[in-house]
Amino acid sequence: MWNPFKKNNKQDDKDGEPKMGFLQSMALKRFEKMSPEKREKVMQDAFDPKNRKKLLKSFDEMERSGMASKSQIRKAKERLGIYE
Repeated sequence: MWNPFKKNNKQDDKDGEPKMGFLQSMALKRFEKMSPEKREKVMQDAFDPKNRKKLLKSFDEMERSGMASKSQIRKAKERLGIYE
């Protein structure tokens, strides 16, 4: 039975990983539609060594806020070649 007072759990049924928000899904779709050259340029700008601290800080923030699970962040760091 539907309970109107039940708290909404933002966990996806699959792996217990949080669902992606509206803005994140829009950004992902936009990124996927980019041309390969532009996508490569964006990735080079994002992974510039001077932005490394910002990237690690945002990973930690995402984990604390529940936006991403520890396993998701670990996988992302492995794919990006970022090790602390």
